[in-house]
Amino acid sequence: MKKIKFINFNYKKKTTETIYLFGNRVTGTIGRTLISCILILSFFYIAPIVVNFVDEDILTNEFKNNSRKIMVYKLDGKSSNEKDELSDNDEIFNEKDLLSDILTLNDFENDSIRLSASTIKQLFEDTNYSLSDVRKNKLVKPVALTWLPHEIKKIENTNKRKELFLQIVLPLVLEENNKIKLDRIKLFSIINKSSNSEVEKKWLNKKYKQYGVNSKDLSTLKIRMDEIPTSLALAQAAKETGWGTSRFALEGNALFGQWTWSGEGLKPKDSDSSEGHKVMKFNILQASVRAYQRNLNTHKSYKEFRKARAELRSQGKELDSMILSEHLDKYAETGTKYVEILQKIIEQNNLKDFDDAKLLPSSKKLESLI
Repeated sequence: MKKIKFINFNYKKKTTETIYLFGNRVTGTIGRTLISCILILSFFYIAPIVVNFVDEDILTNEFKNNSRKIMVYKLDGKSSNEKDELSDNDEIFNEKDLLSDILTLNDFENDSIRLSASTIKQLFEDTNYSLSDVRKNKLVKPVALTWLPHEIKKIENTNKRKELFLQIVLPLVLEENNKIKLDRIKLFSIINKSSNSEVEKKWLNKKYKQYGVNSKDLSTLKIRMDEIPTSLALAQAAKETGWGTSRFALEGNALFGQWTWSGEGLKPKDSDSSEGHKVMKFNILQASVRAYQRNLNTHKSYKEFRKARAELRSQGKELDSMILSEHLDKYAETGTKYVEILQKIIEQNNLKDFDDAKLLPSSKKLESLI
């Protein structure tokens, strides 16, 4: 029997090389005199440049990167100018920094094979993983499948097809929400300290980049670094993929319809050849979920979504997918009709039952979240 694959991310460690520019010492009076002259002349030449660099790049804290967006969603399907590429708080950010962990996850060496629908069903039975149990005990097995089964589109029984799709996607959404939850705990711990260590400062700078907060504004980071309601993520994945049956989902692990102009992707069959966009392709399903969450948490089109979420937090209320979905009218060209469809999917399939579900821990750190 083919074994089920549990969540286990292995990141490749980057190695750095130290380059020695000067390997030999210069000896003698003449040599030292020449070096002294060169250093003095270099100082007067370089000093103005250094001062200008400090003024422009350090004091302003701006990344002067105006490259095209690596990942754009449906309503942003046209080439934009520099002003359009600004984030929701009018900051210029480095898109590679924004997507660095997503690209790393997408580079995950995937040596697993695509399991058939029947095999996956049997694995779920063997591990006692069912949605009915999840609705009762609110606990989800930490299962991480890398592909949807091709046979899912051949399952004629709609309820069975939906159940299999939700069983596969639910743990992935919870896993990414857990990562954000742990990051928020660490963020508030750092904020509440009078002083921070170098390690904490480096971590904070990394998160500023990941969430496109180039101004290093803590209030903006707190608003952006937050979870997406599980029911909302499941509803959008169901809508965008036809409950896992779309070509983009089966061939490219694209659960949420991300678009790309420069990355690897699948060309829509009915698209104009002049448009140039593709649907972003992922090596594993998990990368698609992370990219979706990062988009809602950073893109200017969803600023009102984040604002509404922050208001719920400030009022001590649970994140309500029905309330927050009202602010996703820009996710698709159909606007408010898209919102209505999402809300129907959530209600008709009782997806809010999963909002308080917990992923069974695969580590001691995750155990603290249950």
